[in-house]
Amino acid sequence: MNSSIIRYILGQILKVEAILMLLPCVVALIYQESEGFMYLWVVIVALVCGILMTIKKPKNNVFYLKEGCVTTALSWILISIVGAFPFWLTKEIPSYTDALFETISGFTTTGASILSDVEALSKASTFWRCFTHWIGGMGVLVFMLAIVPLSGGSNMNLMRAESPGPSVGKLVPKLKHTARLLYVIYFSITVLQVVFLVIGKMPVFDAMATSFATAGTGGFGIKNDSMVSYSPYIQWVVTIFMILCGINFNAYYYILLRDFKKAFSMEEVKGYLLIIVAATAIIFINIVDTAAGILDALRHSAFQVASIITTTGFATVDFDLWTGTARVVIVLLMFIGACAGSTGGGIKVSRIMVLFKTIFKEFHSYIHPKSIKKVKFEGKTVEHEVIRSINVYFITMMILFTASVFLVAIEGRDMETTFTAVATTINNIGPGLEGVGPTQNFASFTCFSKYVFMFDMLAGRLELFPLLILFHPVIWKDMFVQRRAEKRLRKKNI
Repeated sequence: MNSSIIRYILGQILKVEAILMLLPCVVALIYQESEGFMYLWVVIVALVCGILMTIKKPKNNVFYLKEGCVTTALSWILISIVGAFPFWLTKEIPSYTDALFETISGFTTTGASILSDVEALSKASTFWRCFTHWIGGMGVLVFMLAIVPLSGGSNMNLMRAESPGPSVGKLVPKLKHTARLLYVIYFSITVLQVVFLVIGKMPVFDAMATSFATAGTGGFGIKNDSMVSYSPYIQWVVTIFMILCGINFNAYYYILLRDFKKAFSMEEVKGYLLIIVAATAIIFINIVDTAAGILDALRHSAFQVASIITTTGFATVDFDLWTGTARVVIVLLMFIGACAGSTGGGIKVSRIMVLFKTIFKEFHSYIHPKSIKKVKFEGKTVEHEVIRSINVYFITMMILFTASVFLVAIEGRDMETTFTAVATTINNIGPGLEGVGPTQNFASFTCFSKYVFMFDMLAGRLELFPLLILFHPVIWKDMFVQRRAEKRLRKKNI
């Protein structure tokens, strides 16, 4: 285990976070808010710590997937711990546990909140709260690789450990160029949404905060009613951009290359859009009689389907009051999630499609035992190793989900609240049903349950294994052995 490179990357992450945290300081300066001083103190401390951790460059820059997973998990925990301090120091969130919950929810683009009055926050904290979505949407390590690429040729292990989806690859030969290209696309989508929202007469600050939460598919609203009070035009704009941000970013890369045939023929993207259309139609049929009109029913159906499948979590209506059928569709969408290679969470459409194709393959083998049928996806044969990893992911997801439901159930809440609270955190969505519905929040849960939710949010965002690997004793044993070997080597040199 190369602990030196892990320490070095964590230091770089602290420096990146400190620089990014200067933005809420600027916001506080513009709006003349005293909360900016607390942000500045955290910036200074984080920057000093980051510099101290990176003064000594590691001699060995090579790290494998094991180090990549450990570094990724520790990085996300570290940025959340540091990122929570401004909320706590400004006393806008008096409890550090609640501040940490809000910050983890922000960075993991979950959108679950403990705040009952988000409008009471300062502009600086509102900006930082929504900006954590934008940082976490594409990934803080991907951002770091884009601006401070590491040497040694092992960067792919970092990106693979952090990026959502069953497979991660380079769009262009050099990984740093891939990271930069992803952020160019990401930034462009964000700016485009800001422009459309401003055209709809949304204040610039509101447009920026909403676009951060939409592009990162996070869902932190800046109004207590989420998106209810905004105009139908703004709601439609947010609906469209939520769907766009749930699409695999490879499709946008093909569009940039003017390879429209390849972009629009992606099997996962077509499946994703088909699920959205089907779910919208089912919910529309179920709520059209209770809505103010056909257009309202269509808008609310499309918005909530886009919000849940992309794991954004915005709301234009209290969908907890919808029919049983509509609510079942909402819960199913929580687990399906968006496309791989997008900013969305959930199991991912590609995994669901491969799972169904594997089931059909098994059916075929029962009918024709001697035939050889391969699973194909995106025009390519899916290797057995990929199918195995998807099956293992799904099983692990269900085990973690079941364990979390059991632990939260100790509080004695109703099954619907407990079930959807875990579902919405592990799939990085935000609102659930009943006690955690669109008009409720997570404030009333005990500290124990909140830490279960925090673990689930991180596990869901990091695709389970990078976080779970921290609990393997071999990891810490390897680190301990290496540290002892380094000490012996230093003594010999002395």
